[in-house]
This record gives sequence, C-alpha cells and structure tokens, in this order.
Amino acid sequence: MAATLSPDLTGTYTIDPAHSRIGFVARHAMVTKVRGSFNEFTGAIVVDAEKPEQSSANLVIKVDSIDTRNADRDGHLRSNDFLDLATYPEIVFASTGVELTDDTSVKLTGNLTVKGVTQSITIDFDYEGAATDPFGNRRLGFEGSHVISRKDYGIVWNAPLETGGVLVSDKITLEFEISLVKDA
Repeated sequence: MAATLSPDLTGTYTIDPAHSRIGFVARHAMVTKVRGSFNEFTGAIVVDAEKPEQSSANLVIKVDSIDTRNADRDGHLRSNDFLDLATYPEIVFASTGVELTDDTSVKLTGNLTVKGVTQSITIDFDYEGAATDPFGNRRLGFEGSHVISRKDYGIVWNAPLETGGVLVSDKITLEFEISLVKDA
C-alpha cells in the first residue's frame, strides 16, 4: 500500500544528510555508466499538506564533496573542465512551485544553479512515507530523479572516441533519496 500525505505532516523539515543521498549518473565511453554522489549538502523543506502548492524546498550542495570512488576523476570533475570548484563552490536548488499529482507523487519545480548558470527544472518525487524514529524524530522520505543536459550549464568538456561518440555523455541523471526530519 502506498503512503499518502496527510495533514498532520505539515511543518518545516531539515534534510538528514546521514540518511539521504544526492547522486548522479553519466555514461562513460558510451558503453557504461559512472555513478557518483555529493557527500555534503544542506536543505530545508516546508510541507503544507493541506495546500501543497504553498510548500517549498531549498538545497545547497558542496561541490568539493563530489565522490565517484576515483580520486583522479573527482579532481577532474572539480576542475574548470566541469564544475569549477574554485569559482563555484556550491550547486543550489530553490523551488518555485510544488504540485501534488496524486496522494504519493509530487512535482517539484525550481531553479537549479550549476557553475553560475540557472535553469528551471521539474523533479518528479515519490513520497515514500512517514515514521517516527526511535529518538522521537518525525521523518518523511522522498525519492526522485531528473535528467539534465550538462551543456545547458556550460559544462561542455569532452573527448572524442576512436569508434565514434564521446567520453562523457551530455545527459546526466540526478538522483535524490531524501530523508527529512521535522524541526522541533
């Protein structure tokens, strides 16, 4: 049975980074996928279960925390070829609209700023449920993903392959597994 958003869930929540994941997937050499994540981020969500359109979300990701399980690749991703950590230390998302599409699905629209470029995106989230943990914290869970074009953010570095194609795909899938803790 699917979880549903109920009125008692209204409130302000903070993202629990220890129990959340913000990741990405890119094609490498056109034959495999490379997965990575950002290990440091903060965010808050205001949930209005009775008037979902009045809900909001913001997220700040530390570029330095990128982790693909390969130090050389992580260093390259932090360079000006990709995310330009020295100039743009954060990736920011700020919501501009929320739409409850059914009792378990939310469309979160907002401005995603990467490497100084802001684009509007809409992320489809599934509401995974609510629970009170053993420490008395009220928690909500959401999972979602969205595909972006890295070129839309000025990230155009690539290398051609002998067999055709390129080393890194333009399309990047952003993945969100979010555990929220209700503020006291």
